[in-house]
Amino acid sequence: MAGNATTRFDNVSLLSVASALPSRVTTSGDIEERLADALARLRLPTGLLERVAGVLERRNWGPGESSDDATVSAGERALAEAGVRPSDVGLLINTSVTRKHLEPSVAVRLHHGLGLPSSAVNFDVANACLGFVNGMSLAASMIESGQIRYAIVVNGEDADEIQINTIERLLNADVDRDAFMSEFASLTLGSGSAAAVLGRTDEHPGGHRILGGVTRAATQFHDLCVGSVDGMFTDAKALLKGGLDLVVSAWKEASVEWNWSSMDRYITHQVSSVHTNAIVKAAKLDRTRVPTTFGRFGNVGPASIPITLVEEQATLRRGDRVLLMGVGSGLNTAMMELAW
Repeated sequence: MAGNATTRFDNVSLLSVASALPSRVTTSGDIEERLADALARLRLPTGLLERVAGVLERRNWGPGESSDDATVSAGERALAEAGVRPSDVGLLINTSVTRKHLEPSVAVRLHHGLGLPSSAVNFDVANACLGFVNGMSLAASMIESGQIRYAIVVNGEDADEIQINTIERLLNADVDRDAFMSEFASLTLGSGSAAAVLGRTDEHPGGHRILGGVTRAATQFHDLCVGSVDGMFTDAKALLKGGLDLVVSAWKEASVEWNWSSMDRYITHQVSSVHTNAIVKAAKLDRTRVPTTFGRFGNVGPASIPITLVEEQATLRRGDRVLLMGVGSGLNTAMMELAW
């Protein structure tokens, strides 16, 4: 069965959004230099990451830095900017793909690091690159229902291990062109952290209202992009087509209830220039209203949307309409409208 799931909110606002970025910059040239033997053996040209994906560089955590510590830092900044005390937070949702172990949740370490009260519910939500938007929607629902006053949604990603493992594997003599390209997306990943604080609109009239949005699933494509710390293997062509079909279907059906054709800003998940251009064309978006950060930061997974929103918020004005939108492996898509 086809169709969107629609959610609307009347009394929830985004109070703040903050990011914490790694200090170490890794250029695409750096990665291709490490892969020089494989590129030469497979007769692949240099500059693929820049020309094909549009990724010039990405961030990686430097000495003494970690995704968990950076996420706590982003959370502290978001709480301070929102004017919300940690003791008043009723919910923490961690949406990271990155996790050092299966148990306990990443959320417990972040809950402790932020000094949240024992009454604050905390857990992980994992949904590939859509996790942050899903976390915001879930937090908004709990605020709207009166269960909590404030929520903080956080995300921290560390791309180091998967890229190290990928590069080592691609240097093996038995890797052919098809195998190389199936792992190409892993080389575009970047690291970073972000946090957002949500609260009641009637208590914070200066906040940015979360109006609601839609989600849609096409889970018949669950095998097109499968990843772990060992590597991420992608059927890029099929993934792009399936993702575009999903976005267009959701967009067309959403147009019955929502008018998203003339937003002031479209904050999309940052994958590559190919994906961004395809979505702009398919949804007929105004390209000047679609900012990109993948060129500098790479694909930071679920953190991409909040990091891009942080980069854009200084240029947003009261009353601007902002649409958060993306596609996550699986496949799922989500779109959420904010009234800035």
